[in-house]
Amino acid sequence: MRQDSSLGRSRRVLKMAVWIQAQQLQGDALHQMQSLYGQHFPIEVRHYLSHWIEGQLWDAVDLENPQEEFKAKRLLDSLIQELQNKAEHQVGEDGFLLKIKLGHYASQLKSTYDRCPLELVRCIKHILYTEQRLVREATNSSSPVGGMMDSMSQKYQQINQAFEELRLMTQDTENDLRKLQHNQEYFIIQYQESLRIQAQLTSLATLPPADRQLREPALLNKRATVETWLTREANTLQKYRLDLAEKHQKTLQLLRKQQTIILDDELIQWKRRQQLAGNGGPPEGGLDILQSWCEKLAETIWQNRQQIRRAEHLRQQLPIPGPIEELLNELNSTITDIISALVTSTFIIEKQPPQVLKTQTKFAATVRLLVGGKLNVHMNPPQVKATIISEQQAKALLKNENTRNDSSGEILNNNCVMEYHQTTGTLSAHFRNMSLKRIKRSDRRGAESVTEEKFTILFESQFSVGGNELVFQVKTLSLPVVVIVHGSQDNNATATVLWDNAFAEPGRVPFLVPDKVLWPQLCDAINMKYKAEVQSNRGLSEENLVFLAQKAFSSSSNNPDDYRNMTMTWSQFNRESLPGRNFTFWQWFDGVMELTKKHLKPHWNDGAILGFVNKQQAQDMLMSKPNGTFLLRFSDSEIGGITIAWVAENPNKAGERMVWNLMPYTTKDFSIRSLADRISDLNHLLFLYPDRPKDEVFSKYYTPPLSKAVDGYVKPQIKQVVPEFATANPDPTGGNPIYTDHGNSPAPVSHPHTYGIYPPMNDSMLDADGDFDLDDTMDVARHVEELLRRPVENQWGGQQS
Repeated sequence: MRQDSSLGRSRRVLKMAVWIQAQQLQGDALHQMQSLYGQHFPIEVRHYLSHWIEGQLWDAVDLENPQEEFKAKRLLDSLIQELQNKAEHQVGEDGFLLKIKLGHYASQLKSTYDRCPLELVRCIKHILYTEQRLVREATNSSSPVGGMMDSMSQKYQQINQAFEELRLMTQDTENDLRKLQHNQEYFIIQYQESLRIQAQLTSLATLPPADRQLREPALLNKRATVETWLTREANTLQKYRLDLAEKHQKTLQLLRKQQTIILDDELIQWKRRQQLAGNGGPPEGGLDILQSWCEKLAETIWQNRQQIRRAEHLRQQLPIPGPIEELLNELNSTITDIISALVTSTFIIEKQPPQVLKTQTKFAATVRLLVGGKLNVHMNPPQVKATIISEQQAKALLKNENTRNDSSGEILNNNCVMEYHQTTGTLSAHFRNMSLKRIKRSDRRGAESVTEEKFTILFESQFSVGGNELVFQVKTLSLPVVVIVHGSQDNNATATVLWDNAFAEPGRVPFLVPDKVLWPQLCDAINMKYKAEVQSNRGLSEENLVFLAQKAFSSSSNNPDDYRNMTMTWSQFNRESLPGRNFTFWQWFDGVMELTKKHLKPHWNDGAILGFVNKQQAQDMLMSKPNGTFLLRFSDSEIGGITIAWVAENPNKAGERMVWNLMPYTTKDFSIRSLADRISDLNHLLFLYPDRPKDEVFSKYYTPPLSKAVDGYVKPQIKQVVPEFATANPDPTGGNPIYTDHGNSPAPVSHPHTYGIYPPMNDSMLDADGDFDLDDTMDVARHVEELLRRPVENQWGGQQS
């Protein structure tokens, strides 16, 4: 399991700069910060291990739970190891002294905390929280980033403070419950005494009158005293019971509030990050802190539930008339609702199944119960079942309508037992080898295609809690899934998933999404997707997005503000073809992503590809530059194509310059020869726009020259030429001329891949669409290789004669 969680990273972002800022504190704040350190934790350790210290998940350790000691011990051992590593890497005279000092601190911390590692965690948490507070007070949250980090810090502190308050309240009610039990036991003893006195009074009837008169007054007096005490004590007990119930009500109110924050805010945010991660957003991160919070909730809820049940037992043991019975029933009902919400909400999908799901293809998923370890669910390991259901079935399920266990297909290997992992304290089921054998589609409406139909994987199980005291039926739905049967459907299915992940609203009816969104919203989504697919930090610039807006809306405006309030519908995105084309906006954009991801990523990262420029813009840009200046732009007319545009003399009109556009390259072309090598082949390309020498940009990607002939054989090489820009150099042996590109070829040239420039050249190796035929090319290459194996005099002698 990944330990690096986005919540953990948020903590690290939150704290990473704290030590740097803490060192800038002045006056009293600086003295307060310095007072945090001493023999128990030297300030030098904080300084030299600041990054490591601020990167650990200290909040994931529950200080009140002795069972968490193994986590604390692991942190202590890691701290000591880090110190020792730091010490070993010190060199020089000053380094020698520091090496001794850090080694000493490692030994000191081990001896101090080895038997009580939880105290180390408590100490460091106190230091970090205090430092954050001092820095926050000093900076007053003046910067937006500081404000955001401060807000996160406050939120985490509020959650932890609420848990501390709940712990104190639960301890208080536990003490009150014990006191009530003690007083009730004493009351029962006194009640038994009153019964004994009453029995003695009854037995006086059998005695002679003189004896009865002698003994009766004392017994009557004693009975009156005891009954007075019992009456007073019964009222006291009733008050104790009511006070305890009121305290439990306050505890449950805070519990509900805390649970709402964790489940409806933090967990929902994690799920939203998980959804955006499907579009290429940052990883949603692990669940360590969320699990620690949910486990604290589970423990506190269970402790209060047991207290309420004990209070109910005391009431049954000694019924006293009053409202307590109704109050206890209400408390019991409330606490059961709270624990039910916790268990059902923390049954989550840690690793989602693929959202574009191809039939007959293996896929995986992982489900997890965040409170499984604390409620001892793992003592009787539950089994989880996965089924695929339609959008309509998902709606019915959430409305609690009877779905009669309907499914929309058959998943192989769809049962898995949840396993408890002792080291991490997680209870999860990892489906490794599921496969969708068949799918049953619903009747589609209007223009909706199979790649717009959404399904979901339903995971369900049954958990028993507290030795079968409570049994929960739990279900959770995956993110929407689009089922395809062929790879050609992947493009359109991805569009459906992208739109859903980007624009789904929390708590929606499955799987409603808006039909239209603001253009800036769509820009955010496709930029996120582009960066993830291309695996680049260089996203889409404002100029790129303006180009895309012009394409999407058939507009000529270059002003970004003109598009800010425009909306784009799903139909415009991926149902209706672009004007004059046979493909949609998304299909064109997806083609660009695929081409860039597979063949152009380094050049995109280098900024060598402008890409999102139309033909007219390219012409305007190049005409102001020297001859031989070129740029790379994505083809408007072809999906997944990129073309080279360059400025040069017009061969038909002396003194006139014009912009030339090479026929677009596609993935098929780059599988034969790379972009860098093709640019290297074309010697008339001199400067990458605006003025960078092409070798400065592309030479590091050129394929090294072929090695010399071995055993008399020379390996042929495929090169490209543009005939209008190639010179015919006479063959040195007197044979037919060979086209080269203003330079000698390092090796014999095979039949060139000729790219047309208005109109395309006729060539048997070009198919009807102007695409390069790899098989034909390889036939030519083999033929050339065969020729080159022949003795030179036989090969060329006939021609010379």
